[in-house]
Amino acid sequence: MTRTAHTSCSHAGISGLEEVYHSLGPGRKADRDLAIGIILLLQIIVGILGNFSLLYHYLLLHLTECRVRSTDVLLKHLTVANLLVISSKGIPQMMADLGLKYFLSDFACKLVFYMHRVGGDVAIGTICLLSVFQVIIISPRNSRWLELKVRAPRYLGTSSILCWVLNMMLNITAILFMTATRNNITITRKSDYDYCYSINGSHIAQSLYVASILFLNGFCLGLMIWASGCIVFILHQHKRQVQYIHRNTLSPRPSPESTATRSTLVLVSTFVSFWTLSSLFHICLVVFNNPSLWLRNASVLLNACFPTVSPYILMSHDSRISSLYFPCKGTQNHLS
Repeated sequence: MTRTAHTSCSHAGISGLEEVYHSLGPGRKADRDLAIGIILLLQIIVGILGNFSLLYHYLLLHLTECRVRSTDVLLKHLTVANLLVISSKGIPQMMADLGLKYFLSDFACKLVFYMHRVGGDVAIGTICLLSVFQVIIISPRNSRWLELKVRAPRYLGTSSILCWVLNMMLNITAILFMTATRNNITITRKSDYDYCYSINGSHIAQSLYVASILFLNGFCLGLMIWASGCIVFILHQHKRQVQYIHRNTLSPRPSPESTATRSTLVLVSTFVSFWTLSSLFHICLVVFNNPSLWLRNASVLLNACFPTVSPYILMSHDSRISSLYFPCKGTQNHLS
């Protein structure tokens, strides 16, 4: 165990698993690495297939100009960010687990970590924009957000591009601490990822880094939770107002707006769950000077969980997929 085992991150469960992992012989470790590598490979295949299928779905809708939703532009950016996260962190870690160690150049190390950080932060910002936009769209027409309700769809594309630019600028410092060489790096100042090294700063610098991550991501997380609460409240009020209509309908069908809103709720709740677990593991990786392979692999698996499952959540709640290949009426239906 490292000298920082007295910190809050070294819970009994994690410490016990790390001790068991380090007590394994070389053969058992190799088998464990191979098993984790295969799991990562399957996760990467499922995630890439899902996100490319979703991109193809949006591209086909754009070309046919059939039933386009205003939120599609946000979901396109989210899909690209998901692909960046999966490819930049999952693929190198999978190759390292399958036996290919330290195969990246110094420039490649900096690039993959930069892409991972930007992709992850863009995903958080995009989901935050999506949830807030959904609140504005489903708000009652007599609310004080009526003017925003009219203007908001025009600025979704611009907001997404600004989200990319802002996160690309904020994460530029991430490339300074990544290297592929072992020279001039003491054991107490590096984190080994099996394909790259991360040079650790002082405890004060690490604490400031963790605090900045928690503040920025926590702000977006707070907006998501607030927006989700507003969505649930508005949907509940709307359901009570139209309850008498549902009683007179034999088979009431949910409106496309309601389906899109519920999809956003499921997406946000899934993201918050995986983000919370992933953040706990990420904090442990930062605090520990030389984290175990088990901790690194668990963090990579959790990081890739949301990018892997989110396209399937979106496709399962999108009724346009089942009728995508049927002729369109030639009109666009801009939905929330």
